[in-house]
Amino acid sequence: MVDRTRTAPWGSSFLLVLATALAGALGGLVTQMGKEPWYGGLKKAALTPPDAVFGWVWPALFALMTLGALLVLWRAGTFHAASRPLGIYFTMLMVNVAWSLFFFGLKQVPLSMGILAALWLLIVAMMEEFGHFSKFAAWLQLPYLLWVSFAAYLNGFVWWANPGVSGA
Repeated sequence: MVDRTRTAPWGSSFLLVLATALAGALGGLVTQMGKEPWYGGLKKAALTPPDAVFGWVWPALFALMTLGALLVLWRAGTFHAASRPLGIYFTMLMVNVAWSLFFFGLKQVPLSMGILAALWLLIVAMMEEFGHFSKFAAWLQLPYLLWVSFAAYLNGFVWWANPGVSGA
């Protein structure tokens, strides 16, 4: 039973939203700064979506991630009570940014593939931990897990089809 007399942790909620927005903005900035002309010259998988798709998919995924994390925080009542799932969440955000940095910023395609594997495992762990507080919050992460799985295919294809990208 949920204790409805408890107030939502608004300060922690604000910081969670702010940290998520900053991670998304930083990842986007690194991507835009390192993308061209390098990325445009790569051979890409046939299923690579147009750039415009990334522009609406990522904000939607970040919104779902944020909503899930907020549901966990609100269900827990305090950041401390949800420190395990939210710790994984914040780690996942850093690894998400790291992928952009290593793929687009440093052009370290093989290393970025390993980062994607770590990100995938973190998302699974996050879903598991979110599920202890809210099954819905956990399920909200499924599109993100599927997108990162798809990103691994795209990343892997770039690595395979462009032998010169083995590292800078």
